[in-house]
Amino acid sequence: QVQLVESGGGLVQTGGSLSLSCAVSGGTFSSFVMAWFRQGPGKEREFVAVIDRSGGNRYYGDYMEGRFTISRDNAKKTVALQMNNLKSEDTAVYYCAADSNSPADRLNVTPDPYDYWGQGTQVTVSS
Repeated sequence: QVQLVESGGGLVQTGGSLSLSCAVSGGTFSSFVMAWFRQGPGKEREFVAVIDRSGGNRYYGDYMEGRFTISRDNAKKTVALQMNNLKSEDTAVYYCAADSNSPADRLNVTPDPYDYWGQGTQVTVSS
């Protein structure tokens, strides 16, 4: 059974930084495309970032590239999201997700293809 557990959320001031981590157990981590999504109050789940199986290719959602960095460690079975220059609109529950089925060259930016999800971690940015 594949399980994803996020950590690292919290309260930060505008302009601050946070680092989220997602630990994966079960399955073959190196075969998963990994992504981060977020869901703000009253909003739909939104794509944040995705990284391919090797970590060589990454893609970011609108307004996030340059502030957010996704990375993975296949030996430790973890994926991280470094968030800098945080803004109030970044306030959301952040979810880690794993895609075990898509072709290796497909980095999906919608939630549907992802078959495993963490429970989420709250990020609150205050002014």
